[in-house]
Amino acid sequence: MVSRSSLRLAMRALLVREDFEDVSAAGRALGALVDELERREIEVIVSDDVEDAVAIAATDPSIQCLLLDWELGFTEDHVDAHRVLDAMRGLNAAVPIFLVANRSAASQIPVDAMTKADDFIWLLEDTADFIGGRIRAAIERYRSTVLPPMFGALVKFAQTYEYSWHTPGHTGGTAFLTSPAGRAFFEFFGESLFRSDLSISVGDLGSLLDHSGPIGAGERYAAGVFGADRTYYVTNGSSTSNRVILMASVTRDQVALCDRNCHKSVEHAMTLSGAIPCYLMPTRNALGIIGPIPPEHLTPAHLRLLVADNPLAPEGAKPVHAVITNSTYDGLCYNVARVEELLGDTVDRLHFDEAWYGYARFNPIYRERFGMHGDPETRDKSKPTVFATQSTHKLLAALSQASMIHVRDGRNPIDHARFNEAFMMHASTSPCYPIIASNDVSAAMMDSSGEHLTDVSIREAVAFRQMVARLNAESADDNAWFFDIWQPDEVHDARGRTVPFHECDPEHLATDPTCWQLLPNAAWHGFGEIEPGYCMLDPIKVSVLTPGMDPDGSLRAVGIPASILTSYLGARGIVVEKTTDFTVLFLFSLGVTKGKWGTLVNALLDFRKDYDANVSLERTIPSLVADYPERYSGMGLRELADLMFAAMGDLKTTATMSEAFGILPKPDMSPVSAYEELVRGNIEKVTLDDLAGRTLATGIVPYPPGIPLLMPGENAGPAKGALIGYLRALELYDLRFPGFGHDTHGVEVEDGVYNVLVVKKS
Repeated sequence: MVSRSSLRLAMRALLVREDFEDVSAAGRALGALVDELERREIEVIVSDDVEDAVAIAATDPSIQCLLLDWELGFTEDHVDAHRVLDAMRGLNAAVPIFLVANRSAASQIPVDAMTKADDFIWLLEDTADFIGGRIRAAIERYRSTVLPPMFGALVKFAQTYEYSWHTPGHTGGTAFLTSPAGRAFFEFFGESLFRSDLSISVGDLGSLLDHSGPIGAGERYAAGVFGADRTYYVTNGSSTSNRVILMASVTRDQVALCDRNCHKSVEHAMTLSGAIPCYLMPTRNALGIIGPIPPEHLTPAHLRLLVADNPLAPEGAKPVHAVITNSTYDGLCYNVARVEELLGDTVDRLHFDEAWYGYARFNPIYRERFGMHGDPETRDKSKPTVFATQSTHKLLAALSQASMIHVRDGRNPIDHARFNEAFMMHASTSPCYPIIASNDVSAAMMDSSGEHLTDVSIREAVAFRQMVARLNAESADDNAWFFDIWQPDEVHDARGRTVPFHECDPEHLATDPTCWQLLPNAAWHGFGEIEPGYCMLDPIKVSVLTPGMDPDGSLRAVGIPASILTSYLGARGIVVEKTTDFTVLFLFSLGVTKGKWGTLVNALLDFRKDYDANVSLERTIPSLVADYPERYSGMGLRELADLMFAAMGDLKTTATMSEAFGILPKPDMSPVSAYEELVRGNIEKVTLDDLAGRTLATGIVPYPPGIPLLMPGENAGPAKGALIGYLRALELYDLRFPGFGHDTHGVEVEDGVYNVLVVKKS
């Protein structure tokens, strides 16, 4: 059980000084100071080495004060002291730093160091009691700023230990203690969770629906951190955030421009609002990776034609809202300033679905590539109003379903009162307070250490990328094979020379965004003539390529489907983010370590060894054989890979996917009209044999890539068309390889046969 005292973080200081046991007057004074700090309940960690001190600063966020000997290293340039000072200040802009010096040395301390430090300690001139009091006061001031508004209020309330006469019914967790299962549940999560699971009846914390009290203060704090005019905490994920925005901005029969590479929640929002979607078609390469919407498709002239060609759009309709996915699932980020310039003459409200991209504001490598870019105070209010939805829980540190809506007002804004009506329509009157608090904490983490945290993720991703690229190059030199990474083969280094990616200075790759920009007609990305600077690959979203397909889409003689690699890794406790025919996506989110990606590299090397030796599936993917013994018993890893690769060639799965997703289906009715037919029961279930020419009652969304193949109300097209052809290829592949079936939302599989809901013929 968690005690009250354990809810408070112990006070901890880091003292960095060589020869701590020095018996000189200064050494004795320092020893007396340490004794005084411990008397004041401040734990002192002593380090006498610059490398050790930097490591402690980087790995122990509970350090609440740095006491740094300015004479560290005993060099005239004080390089060691500068290094520790820069490391700590780079990690934490607010932690108090005291320089330990004598008055004669103080006059020689450079302005840069004095600016980064907060105070000085004159060991031989002030008493240990006086210095200890100043340090304790500095730590307490710092601690008062660490907790963000809502979480700070929640902790304070949880420590009052009041009796609860309101919901929730577990009353601070005590109800769980009345049964064995309940007690196990209580002990698993700990008392703090249950004491912070509160009700809207607790006025001390304010209201999520009214955005009042500490909750409202937290939202205002987050707005400042993320560069918004207003921020809303959402406890039902960015799916709900997207629905809130669309419901507030668009209504029945109004036209909304919608990235075809949209999340399913945007489809739901179109249905709920009654909007008429006009789809913006992204590019796609031979591997099936979704690229950006070409800039020429965002011009006023093109958009006028797009709306005019939509049979459902009212004559002369003008789009009122545009939704763009940024970044894409595979890590492609738009130049948002350019998108605003292109769309700004057509729509008044831009909406960026940044569910996987909440960290972008905190690292300069992403400059101008996120919705809340720049300074909200200097933004031109004649530009469109901008919304951004971010899943705080995905790639920042927050509990599942934590999300934020950021708003930057511009042209034709939606004031808070109007917007909040849509917000309340989708919010609960009993929100989960720990989720709200995790949003608050995530904002505080990025406020204090956002650049450092993102920098670490980028550097680890760069190291992994270079490692795999190097192994690939070395393997090719030895006439062997290895995996590759979807990234530039060559980059320009800091001196402008063209060098192989794996030979470039990692510092340059981690800090220069031009290394990641998609250049026109570069073979590696496969998106052809793309506008320079328009799109950039996010370094932390790493797509590993399995052998089998060249960038131009031609199949090689031998290949390894990515799904078999995913299963192999899963058997070793490595869970990937996404798998396509020849790509596996890994996310280098906050907290990734060298040990974590080092284990992944070892697993990739083990796969190559086991594949080359055709080691049995019983040893490599035992669960597959256990689940489907008649299909896979006695088969080897390479043998299965060869069969799967041959089937992909026969069925043309990658080619038919590209063809199918390159088509914009004909809309027979709006999404809301199709849903109304579903509610009325005016639908029927058909197989692919009977799907030709029918109107879809529900959307069909294959995962991967996770974007709509068909939206509700759209026509499935002819029997031998690309749409049905792709679904048929998936159906046949799934029948051949149980355990490797595709996850296609909107398709019900019965005895291996695909079934789809369509609107009944009138």
